[in-house]
Amino acid sequence: MTDAGDEHVQAPGDDEREPESVASISALYLGNILYALEACALGMDQQGQGDHAAFYRGIARKLAEARGREKA
Repeated sequence: MTDAGDEHVQAPGDDEREPESVASISALYLGNILYALEACALGMDQQGQGDHAAFYRGIARKLAEARGREKA
C-alpha cells in the first residue's frame, strides 16, 4: 500500500508538452514582472535610492519595449 502523497497523476499530454523556458514563462507573466519592478522602484524612491530605482525602471522599460516590438 502506498501513501496518497506518493502517487503522481499525469495530465493527458504531459509527455508531449515542450519544456518551459525562461522566455515562455517571462512572456506569460510579463505584466506581473513589470508591476513588481515598479513596486520595487517605488520602495527604493521612498528610501532615497533614486539611482537604484532608475536602474529597475530601466529594466522594466526595456522589457515593455521588447514586448511592444513583438506585438507590432
